[in-house]
Amino acid sequence: MRDPYSVLGVRRNAGPDEIKAAWRAVAKAVHPDQNKDDPLATQRFAEAGRAYEVLRDPKLRNRYDYARREAELRRMEEMKRKSRGATEDETVDPETAEDMISRIFGADNRVKPQETAKPQEPRSQDRKPAAAAPQSKAGPNTEGKAKAEPKVEAASELGTGPEAKEETPEKPAGFGGFPRAAAPAAELVSAIVRRIRGVANKTADKVPEIFCDVTVSVEDIFRREKATATLPDGQTLKVTLPVGTTDGSVIRLKEQGYRLNGMLRGDVVVTVRIAQDTVFRPDGIDLRTTLPVNIQDAVLGCETTVETLTGPVKVTVPAWSGSDHVIRLEGHGLPSADGKRGDLLVELRLMLWEKPDEKVTDLMRSLRNGLYL
Repeated sequence: MRDPYSVLGVRRNAGPDEIKAAWRAVAKAVHPDQNKDDPLATQRFAEAGRAYEVLRDPKLRNRYDYARREAELRRMEEMKRKSRGATEDETVDPETAEDMISRIFGADNRVKPQETAKPQEPRSQDRKPAAAAPQSKAGPNTEGKAKAEPKVEAASELGTGPEAKEETPEKPAGFGGFPRAAAPAAELVSAIVRRIRGVANKTADKVPEIFCDVTVSVEDIFRREKATATLPDGQTLKVTLPVGTTDGSVIRLKEQGYRLNGMLRGDVVVTVRIAQDTVFRPDGIDLRTTLPVNIQDAVLGCETTVETLTGPVKVTVPAWSGSDHVIRLEGHGLPSADGKRGDLLVELRLMLWEKPDEKVTDLMRSLRNGLYL
C-alpha cells in the first residue's frame, strides 16, 4: 500500500475536514465513470478509498504513523551501521566527491578528461612503431607489455598517473590521544567546504576552527597550570595558560582541530573564563578583594592582614575610612605579558558586631538627637 498521505495529497498533520475534502476531490478525479478510457482508474479509485479509511480512523492513522516512524528509524539505524562498518581505508575518491558536489551546485569548474586527451592522440600513434620493435626480440610474452605502455602514459596525461597521486592525501594519523581523524564521508565534507568557499580547485584549504571555552581559577593563572578544555564532540584537550592570561583571553592551538582528507588540519580556539572566586575578583591583571572592618576600626584606624596570592600581607587601615575607601597593594596581582604584575585592590566593607553594643547604640542615638556626652 502506498503512503495514504501521498495518495490523498495532504500534509501529515492535516485535520479530519482537510482529509475528507481531499478524498472527495481525489475520488471525483479518479472515478471510473469519469475515466472510462483509463484501465487503471478502478485501481486508483480503490486505493484512494483505502487511504481515506486509514486516515479517517484515529486508531488506524496512529497505527500507520507509528509503523512509518519505526520503519524510518530502522532505515536510519541501518545507514548508521553501514557507515560505522566502513574502514578508514575506504575513503571517497576526491574526484568522485568533486563530481558529486559539482552536480549538486550545478557547475563543474574542472577540465573534462576527453578535452585533455584529444591533443595527445597523435603522440600515442607515433609511439606504436617504437612499441612494436621489441616484439621480435622478446617474443609473445612482451607483446602485452608493449601494448600497455601507451595506456599508462595516456593515463598520466589524463591526471591519473604519478602526478595525480600527489593530490591524493595520505591517511591521517592519530594525534596525541585525540583521534579527530577523517570520517568515511570526510572527502565529501571537504569538497562541500571548498565549494562553498569558492576554491574547489585548491586542495590546501584549511578545516574551520573549533571554538570552546575553558574555566580556570585565579590561582591556576598565577601558577600557570594546564587547564582542561572540552571540545564540542566531548573530547578533552590540555591547554597551557600563557603569561598575561586574563578573563576573556583567546588561545589558539594550531593544527589540533579536526582532520579532513585533502585539507589542512584546523585549529582549536579556546576562550579563557575565570570562575567566580570568594576571595579575588579579576579586573584585567589587577585583583580586587574585600576587607571587612567594624565601626571602631573604621573611625580610629587599625592594622590588619589581607590574603594575597603569595600569602597574608599586613595593611594599615587609615582613620575615618568608609566603605568607599580602597587600599592598593602594588605587585600583588596577576602577571602581565611583559613580566610585571598587577595590583591588589583592597575594598573596605563596614561591618557591625555580631551582637548589639549598648555603648555604641547610646552614642549613635545621642548623635542623632543632637545630644553630646
